[in-house]
Amino acid sequence: MSEYSGTPTPRPSNLPEFSVSEVSQAIKRTLEGSFERVRVRGEISGFKRAASGHLYMALKDSDAVLDAVCWRGQAGRLSLAPEDGLEVIAVGRITSYPGRSKYQIVIDSLELAGEGALLKLLEQRRKALADEGLFDVDRKRALPFLPEVIGVVTSPTGAVIRDILHRLGERFPRHVLVWPVLVQGEGAAEQVAAAIRGFNALGTDGTLPRPDLLIVARGGGSLEDLWAFNEEVVVRAAAESRIPLISAVGHETDTTLIDFASDRRAPTPTAAAEMAVPVRADLLDQLQDLERRLTAAAGRLLVHRRNEVEGLGRGLPDPVRLLGELGQRLDERVERLDLAARSFLSQRGQAVAGFAARLPDPRQQLRRAGELLADRHERLGAALTAQLRRSGRELADITARLPALAARQVPQRAQALESLDPARRIARALEGRQREADAALRELGRLLESYSYHSALERGFVAVRDAEGAVLTRAAQVREGQALELEFRDGRLEATAGRDGGGTKAPAKTRRPAKATRTETAKPTQGELL
Repeated sequence: MSEYSGTPTPRPSNLPEFSVSEVSQAIKRTLEGSFERVRVRGEISGFKRAASGHLYMALKDSDAVLDAVCWRGQAGRLSLAPEDGLEVIAVGRITSYPGRSKYQIVIDSLELAGEGALLKLLEQRRKALADEGLFDVDRKRALPFLPEVIGVVTSPTGAVIRDILHRLGERFPRHVLVWPVLVQGEGAAEQVAAAIRGFNALGTDGTLPRPDLLIVARGGGSLEDLWAFNEEVVVRAAAESRIPLISAVGHETDTTLIDFASDRRAPTPTAAAEMAVPVRADLLDQLQDLERRLTAAAGRLLVHRRNEVEGLGRGLPDPVRLLGELGQRLDERVERLDLAARSFLSQRGQAVAGFAARLPDPRQQLRRAGELLADRHERLGAALTAQLRRSGRELADITARLPALAARQVPQRAQALESLDPARRIARALEGRQREADAALRELGRLLESYSYHSALERGFVAVRDAEGAVLTRAAQVREGQALELEFRDGRLEATAGRDGGGTKAPAKTRRPAKATRTETAKPTQGELL
């Protein structure tokens, strides 16, 4: 019987011994040698982007899962952005990760497969239509606040139209026109595009009213089910619509190309109905609130204006007292104006009387003018007489010397004697003096006429004299009962001054004013010398 020591004795073996690292490296070399470059098709699951920039995900199908990694340097060159649910074809190499004893594919490129191919086509179509400007924000129109008629493009048998009608009835009932179309399958895209264009073609005066707003709606589904709303014909019809359009295709996570071309995208058909109309009850409440606020504001404004008017009224003076003061001031101004007018007229009357007193008597002026005329006439006659005497003596002297001069200088002086004929010179001198005397006499006559008062009588004035013949120029010089003589332009009348300044007529004694006679100065005659 052997004795048990508790430690098993190792059995000898011919298998080689490897370390963990050696086994991991051998597996790694085997995988990379057998699968140097592969194309793997699968659905992306568990996608995440590490802080380092590397991408980690898993490719799976119905039976297996393959871990995948894309290094940071290659991740920026991928043709699409990985996300969960995409079916892709990954191109890369199979390798192992010794740290966790698992194998994985290092992705070099990704492309869509299956639904992923549809997504790739969808992305290409979206970029092409966006480049044409069909998705520009400035093309989008604002939705009407409260449309009268709403056009709905959807299936008439689905739950979508019932949800829309129910929601509109709850919020604000409106007139709804439904254009029934297929929402999936063959011909669905053409029917949806025709419905959008048909609503836009309705006239404003036709039997059917033209909608103010369009809703294109469909329930949720797969990408293939919603593909009709990604067709180019539908997108172009939505972009060309002149009626504002709301797209409500699928659920909130579903995105179709009509969403980009429409004026507003709704996550669900029910949300589209909520966007289309406001809540009637809320509007009524808002109107009532605005009415209350308007009434209160108007009341406050009236109170404020009334207080302002009352305050201004307290600051105004009493109208009756103000009118009384103004009337008193007006009376004072009228009285001062009357006194000023009287004073002005009195001063002007005194000035005229002073000027009249300083004027000389016309008879004195006539006497002085007559004396001046007589003196001028006498001086002229004396001058003419003296000139004639001197001329006669000169003529006699020349006549006495003429024979002797003629005998000595007849040949040389005959022509000069003719030019120096003294008789002609004397005659010319006398004629010149006579013309000057006549001109002076006429000037004195005109001056005498200008000083005469007869021109004033011709204009309708009357000269008033007293009994002694003195001219009366002021009413204060006339006494009651005084005898007066009134001289008119065609005669004189005698009158007696009355109590009120009037005169009592006396028998008319017509006198003709003596006409002044002008004495023409006889031109002196001068005989001829020879």
